[in-house]
Amino acid sequence: MGSAKQRLFFIESASAREGSRMSISVKTARRCYAEELRFSAHVESRSVVDAFATVPRERFVGPGPWQIKSPMRMGGYWTTPDADPRNVYHDTLIALDAERGINNGRPSLWIALLDELGIASGEHVIHLGCGTGYYSAVAELVGTTGTVTAIEIDAQLAARARKALLRWEQVSVLNTDGSSVALDPADTIITSVGATHPLPAWLDALRPNGRLLMPMTADDQWGGMLLVTRRQSRKYAARFVCSAGFIEFSGTRDAVVAKRLATVFRRDRGLSVKSLRRAPAEPDETCWLAGEGWWLSTAGLED
Repeated sequence: MGSAKQRLFFIESASAREGSRMSISVKTARRCYAEELRFSAHVESRSVVDAFATVPRERFVGPGPWQIKSPMRMGGYWTTPDADPRNVYHDTLIALDAERGINNGRPSLWIALLDELGIASGEHVIHLGCGTGYYSAVAELVGTTGTVTAIEIDAQLAARARKALLRWEQVSVLNTDGSSVALDPADTIITSVGATHPLPAWLDALRPNGRLLMPMTADDQWGGMLLVTRRQSRKYAARFVCSAGFIEFSGTRDAVVAKRLATVFRRDRGLSVKSLRRAPAEPDETCWLAGEGWWLSTAGLED
């Protein structure tokens, strides 16, 4: 056992830490969280960082205490000690429906992805599989002149998103199936659930230079974040931004493609992919992976 003097030191240190924690406002905690994400994810866009420093995550994750899943303990959830909203300002997953494994996504991943997308004021963004809407608050990026259409198939999650997003008048929440609904022309389409392939309707909805960001995943729910940019009517620049794991997007799964994707992604993690081609172009020797009416190529658009 340590001496009485040592024990007193540890007690005083713990009290000082708790006092410091209580002196930090939620607003300050949110700004510190955004700045830490900026540094760890190497984010260059100040508007993206400011969005994470502005949007109150606690509005979107339900009342605390919260069930948390962190990178160091991915086997299961643990529960925050209390309902202090400052608990949600860490780089962790927060359960929205723990029984179904539905979480509010990891902030460092999404801040990096939004930085990649370069969403600008005045754009129209479609968010498929929006959950409760935290990352639909990219409304901060499109400003008051832009619009965000958030789509969620689960009625309960959509209702929570609609309530949480009330303060952003430029956001509309639709409770429908994002794999079959007709989409208006968009500058950016983001999907937050795993598909085996980009749907033709998503590609058709992209405006010139429009971007599609989607988790392209195999049956084990792992794969990569594919970023597609429309350049020509049937040709798109494409690249995998990073590896990622997501729950499945019903209506966007092809069992044959999923099996092939698992094989080719293990080979090179998609690093050789440079473009996406569509019919009537036929797959050639540059084909990395193909499905009905589309294929990913290792050749750039200029090749």
